[in-house]
Amino acid sequence: MSLLIRNGEIVTAAQRYTADIYCEGETITRIDRNIAAPAGAEVIDATGKYVFPGFIDPHVHIYMEFMGTFAKDTHESASQAALVGGTTTFIEMICPGRTERPLEAFELWLGKAQGKSACDFTFHMGVSRYDAEAERDLREIVKRGVSSFKVFLAYKGALGVTDEELFHALRLARELGVITTAHCENADLVQELQRKFLAEGKTGPEYHYWSRPPRVEAEGVHHLLTFAEILGAHVYIVHTSCGEALREAMRGAGRGARVWVEALIQHLLCDKTDAEKPDFEGAKFIMSPPLREKHNQEALWNGLRQGFVSTLGSDHAPFDFKTQKQMGRGDFTKIPNGIPSLEDRVNLYFTYGVKRGRIDLHQFVNTASTQTAKIFGLFPRKGAIQPGSDADLVVYDPAYSGIISAATQRMNVDYNAFEGMPIEGRPHVVTVRGKVAARDGKFVGEADRGQFLRREPNHF
Repeated sequence: MSLLIRNGEIVTAAQRYTADIYCEGETITRIDRNIAAPAGAEVIDATGKYVFPGFIDPHVHIYMEFMGTFAKDTHESASQAALVGGTTTFIEMICPGRTERPLEAFELWLGKAQGKSACDFTFHMGVSRYDAEAERDLREIVKRGVSSFKVFLAYKGALGVTDEELFHALRLARELGVITTAHCENADLVQELQRKFLAEGKTGPEYHYWSRPPRVEAEGVHHLLTFAEILGAHVYIVHTSCGEALREAMRGAGRGARVWVEALIQHLLCDKTDAEKPDFEGAKFIMSPPLREKHNQEALWNGLRQGFVSTLGSDHAPFDFKTQKQMGRGDFTKIPNGIPSLEDRVNLYFTYGVKRGRIDLHQFVNTASTQTAKIFGLFPRKGAIQPGSDADLVVYDPAYSGIISAATQRMNVDYNAFEGMPIEGRPHVVTVRGKVAARDGKFVGEADRGQFLRREPNHF
């Protein structure tokens, strides 16, 4: 069945104009004025609405273990929540433990998603150890279509890599034409600060921040870029939370480091005081790096506006407050990390970015879709509105107004960190490869339509 979207104002990272979009099969085949609807075509009237390329979330956790408990979303619930919110593709982090074989982890994560996702997906392959077996597996995983790695400069003894392992992982990535995404904190500093506060009886959620203050993150960025500069590796810093870390990244880029920076919607809109809420409510807001003092938000917004920050992600990691977050009562280091936001990322970004004048529509599309597609080898299949691109389209209603609530969300978690926040705009219609998947806040698509997106290396 073909699809015709009429009279919408098309907005991409670089263009803005009114036209019709005709889609046949799974791709966009024609963009023009006054396209006649062929017999049998589904027609969507987009008068008074924007038409954006499908949004891409560069950083999600769906299948994820933390201290013996698992994130609450399945690929079925997460992908449908993503689509309702306008995200048509996401990149999930594969996070094997140090004793797991990378290839087995890749096959496990792929098996969890295939046939169960309503939107398209791909992966960053976690490197949690480096030896001869791991290297063989990583080479094979790249051949199977994953062209980005993930390293943790945190979580010592669990997911974190040693400096020797970091060196070899980045060297392999450079050889294979793969970009390496990185969680940047100083693992030893975090570990020692955690021990210090627990020994002093400072066990509440509010001490999570003090165990990994901004300089700890900034030092992690500096550390990564030292290795990246020496090896000529391409790196991408995930969830940059503060001005100090952003400035370290910019200094590295000024020296010639090949670095890209990601910000999160949580760090743009929430702050340190949320994690200090009484009666353990602050546990809802525990993530790493932590929510920062409010003044850091302007640095991140400015980074997005000026292009120093390339992408806007969610770092979606859903753990129930009433049960799973309670694991950390009496020990903040045991609170499962994560603030769920896959469903709300785009609407919050539009409301508090575009509507408040912090970014324009082109920056909105570029940072929430197009740059992710370009950095991770999906462009112009994704992140674009042009003939030949996948017909992933978001017909967006800027006149909509509503309130965020856990009671109406599709994410499978018992709270929403943005509870009660107004939104001004939401998707009217969302399509995945030419088929309608969501309409006016409801999922109406096929639960198993999502495809694994193979990506080729050497895309820089």
